[in-house]
Amino acid sequence: MDNIKEKIEEIVEKIKSNDDLVDLFKKDPIKAVEKVLDVDLPDDLIEKVVDGVKAKMAVDGAKDVFGALKKLF
Repeated sequence: MDNIKEKIEEIVEKIKSNDDLVDLFKKDPIKAVEKVLDVDLPDDLIEKVVDGVKAKMAVDGAKDVFGALKKLF
């Protein structure tokens, strides 16, 4: 399980560091993740990875918002 979590974190960092990948992820998250992994996986498998990436990006985004709010007070 830790290996999957690490891989998801690696994918998130690669996507967040590349504006083209961010745009692709917004339009077609499956293709974006496949591009980062450089493999073509079955859709049912890649969808699970995409869900994990979306969740991690949402958590990271929430941390950024809370961090900004925290600085205000």
